[in-house]
Amino acid sequence: MHLIKYSFYAIVITMAFASCRSTQKEDTKNPNLVYVFPDQMRKQAMSFWDTPEFKGAIRTKADPVKTPQLDKFAKEAAVLTNAVSNCPLCSPHRGSLFSGLYPGKTGVALNCNSDRPISSLREDAICISDVLSEEGYNLAYFGKWHLDFPTPNDPVNPGNYVDPRRPAWDTYSPKAKRHGFDYWYSYGTWDVHKDPHYYDNEGNRYDPKEWSPMHEANQVISYLKNEKGQRDSDKPFAIFVSMNPPHNPYNSIDDCLEEDYERYKNIPLDELLHRDNAKTDMDKAQSAPFYFANVTGVDREFGRIVQQLKDMGEYDNTIVVFSSDHGETMCSQGVADAKNSIYSEAFDIPFLIKWPELKKGFTDNLLLGTPDIMPTLLGLMGYEDKIPDEVQGNDYANALKGDEKSKRPESALYIKNVNGEKDEEGLVQSYFPVSRGIKTHRYTLELVIDRQHQLKSTKFFDDDLDPYQLNSLPVDKNDPVVKGLLKEMAYWLKHSDDPWYKDEILSNWIVYEK
Repeated sequence: MHLIKYSFYAIVITMAFASCRSTQKEDTKNPNLVYVFPDQMRKQAMSFWDTPEFKGAIRTKADPVKTPQLDKFAKEAAVLTNAVSNCPLCSPHRGSLFSGLYPGKTGVALNCNSDRPISSLREDAICISDVLSEEGYNLAYFGKWHLDFPTPNDPVNPGNYVDPRRPAWDTYSPKAKRHGFDYWYSYGTWDVHKDPHYYDNEGNRYDPKEWSPMHEANQVISYLKNEKGQRDSDKPFAIFVSMNPPHNPYNSIDDCLEEDYERYKNIPLDELLHRDNAKTDMDKAQSAPFYFANVTGVDREFGRIVQQLKDMGEYDNTIVVFSSDHGETMCSQGVADAKNSIYSEAFDIPFLIKWPELKKGFTDNLLLGTPDIMPTLLGLMGYEDKIPDEVQGNDYANALKGDEKSKRPESALYIKNVNGEKDEEGLVQSYFPVSRGIKTHRYTLELVIDRQHQLKSTKFFDDDLDPYQLNSLPVDKNDPVVKGLLKEMAYWLKHSDDPWYKDEILSNWIVYEK
């Protein structure tokens, strides 16, 4: 009798626990994702680096810029101090960001324009948006896309390019090329910050005559509020917001908001460009107040998006990321090119990620590369089993969660490609892998080749002893440190199936394992 009574209660209790677990599972919401990435914003341009909580987290001075919203957000986020843009150009970065592949596999080895038919995101690549679409997410894209080869497909003016320039850079991306994004408010690339344009789901064009980050934030907030029925409110959402500023031009108040320029206009250039490697006698130095004004404006618009998530009660169920395509040299090293170099101002990127499963307000020196972002986000969202087999990046979700047994990279690959062969019409038919490099937690090394695949020049920095990379060291391939760096480079070249690996470029320097 006692045994039967006990069994009855056991069954009741078991059923109760099962019901509880079932209810908990039903109540568990899939996390949302909001990924904001302004273009050409360098890691050093965030003022929280100078606050007590983050002082000393990076080796160099922070820029004297005002970013109050990012300062607040950093206290709630994991802040990566060594994230990089492996190929620090707009289109190659974006291709890797969405697909988890290196540029040689994405189809986007060069910036996309109408002279480069070889550079366009593969339609068959399975992007993070494709995966999340299959999992029932609302997918929305706002702002600059810059992943498609421009063709004369203007939906408003059929048979013509969207862009009046030649080569054409801007383009319209039809539905077949949107990789699962069901809400579209975007353009290819157009660097007129106060006269942007956008195409919607059906190809209708909008010319709002408004500073683009502000307009895009307004559109994102409207989408989050679902003011016009833009999404299914029963589904989780994943939103990517690509703001063009602080990308150039940054020459006048035609490129930024005057209220932001007021903060910087009277600050002497040697105070704005106070990094030890900055050349304030360059013509470009005059751009510094406008660049930082754009940074401050982008900060404010990011803060507005975050506040909307809080107001609607979705902040705690949303992974929020703030990052960038690549950095900006802004007179560092005396180079005019803002990007496409291994210098830390261009190669390093901001990367802040907030999610309740991560600790708040801490720094991590994880050497996160661009192809790692897609699988890591899917891992954090609970879709690690949905990461496509083709993906070359690594899922570092557990590393970010503090799992001491999880793998962490010791280095990150640097990639620079330029135009290769052209046909008789001047269209680029291949790309040339002009340099490759490697970054570890201490060293930076770059090898540059000529068209005959012979070593042309090198850069080599001890970033601990020379954080501003002022003194390039001599490179001896027999030096133990250099040999170790070359071994790391060989690993990543093979892992990414890079042209240097396939053609065994500089095999007298790099030991390739086939």
